[in-house]
Amino acid sequence: MDYHALAERLLPGTYPPLESYETMYPPRDLPKGAEVTRLAPSPTGFIHLGNLFAAIANERVAHRSGGILYLRIEDTDLKRKVDGAVEAVKSALRYFDITFDEGAEIGGDETYGPWYQRRRADIYRAFVKHLIEEGRAYPCFCTEEELTALREEQTAKKEITGYYGKYAKCRNLTEEEIYKNLDAGKPFVIRLKSLGDPGNKIKFRDAIKGEITVTENDQDVVILKSDGIPTYHFAHAIDDHFMRTTLVIRGEEWLASLPIHLELFDALGFERPRYGHNCSLMKQDGETRRKLSKRKDPELSLEFYREEGYYARAVKVYILTLLNSNFEEWYLKNPDADLNEFPFKVEKMSKSGALFDLDKLNDISKNELSKLSAEEMCAFLSDWAQEYGTEAQKGYFSDREKMLRVLTLCMGIGGKKRRKDFTTASQAMEFIRFFFERPAEYEASRAEADRKPILEGFLKSYRREDDAQAWFSKVKEIAAENGYAAEMKDYKATPENYKGSVADVAEILRVATTGRANTPDLWSIQQILGEEETRARLRLALGQTL
Repeated sequence: MDYHALAERLLPGTYPPLESYETMYPPRDLPKGAEVTRLAPSPTGFIHLGNLFAAIANERVAHRSGGILYLRIEDTDLKRKVDGAVEAVKSALRYFDITFDEGAEIGGDETYGPWYQRRRADIYRAFVKHLIEEGRAYPCFCTEEELTALREEQTAKKEITGYYGKYAKCRNLTEEEIYKNLDAGKPFVIRLKSLGDPGNKIKFRDAIKGEITVTENDQDVVILKSDGIPTYHFAHAIDDHFMRTTLVIRGEEWLASLPIHLELFDALGFERPRYGHNCSLMKQDGETRRKLSKRKDPELSLEFYREEGYYARAVKVYILTLLNSNFEEWYLKNPDADLNEFPFKVEKMSKSGALFDLDKLNDISKNELSKLSAEEMCAFLSDWAQEYGTEAQKGYFSDREKMLRVLTLCMGIGGKKRRKDFTTASQAMEFIRFFFERPAEYEASRAEADRKPILEGFLKSYRREDDAQAWFSKVKEIAAENGYAAEMKDYKATPENYKGSVADVAEILRVATTGRANTPDLWSIQQILGEEETRARLRLALGQTL
């Protein structure tokens, strides 16, 4: 068969000599040992925790070695493309402080671009044409119906599904048959003619899992689709070579494709990058563990963490505990350190499934938020409210000084021990809501039967200029007047002599002021609200009109 003539018929036109691409995309001028890594999502609009997991690992490996992290968009499948998806990827990763050196919509060294695969179609076609000329690729005219029937036959026979061996019906078409199909205008794809033998095993050194054994590929995979655009398998091999990727960290679901990728690099005559397959993120579901699911688990999506208002550093801290087994010990010793100082190592990444625990993330988030100053917390909450909050919540920040006083109180700033009440921005905004909105409903109080005389008594004696001690003395007087123990020690000694204690009276006041039975210090709350607002809320609790 005249493969050169066939290649020209299948892919007409002149392409640059293949060696010229090596000059166009030269080896990078980087220090010895520097790693070039990448994140290469599809523009589907859905970026998930696994993407962040890989992004943090790739970013740490690249930047700790003095290397490069770039963003490539693998848009070979137009059916899955969603408008705005690339910006969504960038925005999500920017929120979690993932810094790219170059790539799609980022800039940097454009030598290795373009960063969208569909814009690199001519490069792929040049190499496909070369493989056809070498007899390593061929046209396949099978229809979708024929391929479906093939899979059904293989499934019925309990054989491996795919296009290989005796099932690769277009592999051995004669020259006459090929041209007859072409003359008839039949659509075709280009497949790699695999030289693999499934009886052979390949030993492979995985950067994360160590030495593994995989079966040699014998599938004649599609490398160029009927629209002239390559498949992911083929495009990634070309791109990783010419973008000079040294290490590919990706999910272990790609292990099944590894034999295909190894054969493609060999067929193209390229040096293989190193591959590291990180473990899947698992979730405890009853007595069993399973992979996090897009359908079942909202926490898989990165948008979940932004909508809820998780502090980005807290999420990053938690993921680092999953990525490197020694991070947690290091962080206990260096709780305020720049996370970039951690000596991240690929070899320390987990080899088996990592259990994702939202409760542990929440604990870390509480701890990280408790370290912020009132000003930092105000900025964090304001940014969240502007993007995800209600109009009422956005209005909380109109009086910045009041917000700072609220946060200082609620975070225990200046006290003996910092409070850890805040988990996320959404939860924090709900926590402080009573400072900015009057109660719409009231929680139950133990001294409910005496609510009216207690509130009326407090309204008669309340003065905002009273300090905390004077304020509490008046509360104790109201307690005694209504049959409650003014001193806790008296109540504990003879509880039968009283309706309750001064704590029950304070609870009535607390619920009337805030709607809640548990809040930070009530005197401080009323100081922030001011006398006019405090009195208005107590009158509303009594059912009075303002």
